[in-house]
Amino acid sequence: MQNEIVGQLELEDSVFAVELKETLIWEAVRHYMAVGRRGTHSTKTRSEVRGSTRKLWRQKGTGRARVGGIRSPLWRHGGTIFGPKPRDYSYRFPRKKRVGALRSALSEKIRQDQILVVDNLELPTHKTKEFVKLVDGLGLAQKLLVVDNPGNTNVVLSSRNLPRVKFVPESGVNIYDILNHEQILFTRGAILQLQEVLRK
Repeated sequence: MQNEIVGQLELEDSVFAVELKETLIWEAVRHYMAVGRRGTHSTKTRSEVRGSTRKLWRQKGTGRARVGGIRSPLWRHGGTIFGPKPRDYSYRFPRKKRVGALRSALSEKIRQDQILVVDNLELPTHKTKEFVKLVDGLGLAQKLLVVDNPGNTNVVLSSRNLPRVKFVPESGVNIYDILNHEQILFTRGAILQLQEVLRK
């Protein structure tokens, strides 16, 4: 907490020293973004738009094009042809590939010296200024991902008001957050628990 080295932590090479696989990471990010889509977009077809169903003029003899109704997609205020409808964008993504992408991304963060591990995170109060003081004291970037036990209420409350800081529990670490933040702050317990999950 005072930006001093207080011990050594040995991490497994099978998790934190794997090669960078950009294609695998891209696939994992694409899957994460697809799962997060709400898919609530919708347009109205000719049967759903407002308007009469009567035939506007007789089929033959007027010299005009034949028309069946005012709700035709060819007309203004008519229905939409092949427009988007509510759908689920999620798809199955193998767990081995998801875990492999996390290993690759975390290994690259380690190589770029963008991961910091602290013994524990203890703040006296839940005020934001206490967390800002901690971040400044550790010399961390503004866009920061904090990984700790969700029971650490003071850290959760003091960090949530900062727009470029995100708190996630150990079980909530995902590929998008790892890539979207400049630095990652782990507690000792959190990184060891994450290592146990990713080694399987």
